[in-house]
Amino acid sequence: MRPALWLATLSLSLFARAETGPQPPCGGDPSPAVPSSDAEPAVKTWDHADWDPPACVTWSASSSSTLVATAARFRNVSGTEGLRRRIGAVSALTGLLNWSTTSKRWQALIVEAHAATAASGDQRRGDLSLDEITEGRTLYLHQEDNLLGKAVYRLRIIWASADHLVFSTDNGSAVESLAIPLFHPGELESITFLKREANPSSSNVWRYYSLVRMRGLGTTLLSGRQASLINRAVALYRYMAGIPPDKEPPAAR
Repeated sequence: MRPALWLATLSLSLFARAETGPQPPCGGDPSPAVPSSDAEPAVKTWDHADWDPPACVTWSASSSSTLVATAARFRNVSGTEGLRRRIGAVSALTGLLNWSTTSKRWQALIVEAHAATAASGDQRRGDLSLDEITEGRTLYLHQEDNLLGKAVYRLRIIWASADHLVFSTDNGSAVESLAIPLFHPGELESITFLKREANPSSSNVWRYYSLVRMRGLGTTLLSGRQASLINRAVALYRYMAGIPPDKEPPAAR
């Protein structure tokens, strides 16, 4: 192979490899890139993706997954304490609005949500306290999604400092439809990175990066529904950023 052709082939191969999945903020530049402050979030989806997550995500490698990555910047005057309170306010997710690409209207994404005392999710409790949203804790919540149905989720607080929060969730119980398991435990995962801007002049600006991974039979329900996945991701970002969830326009029509 001629050198010029070899270099072109190598460049295309490296580009394709770089585009095979998201790049979380693990010491390098994330992908999708974080947009400017107050701009609309950047959301990208991957269908049937084979992806090896970096160590900071704490997930194992997987094949044929649906991935959704969201990057944004937002202003937050309540500091890390306010963000921790928002993470703990599980019941506030009830009725969270989302633009339905099927019905062409705003409707509840999360039908009902509450904190639970244990992994079984049988016993309801009040919202999670500020003291519970601390590094190393594993907490539990029950959530009914308008598409994915009911499940108990584990909430893990991976990092909690004055300038940096990282938390993850995964389904501790199976998600079923007509007694058929669409997602076995651990097949619905998310991780969210929140980091305060280092520049003193922008001390109230935080970077947001969220990654969702879905595996199993249930991904067939989501195939080709990129617009819906984008709207779901933006609804959860708006909740975390304190932005009205039904702010016009929706991320995707």
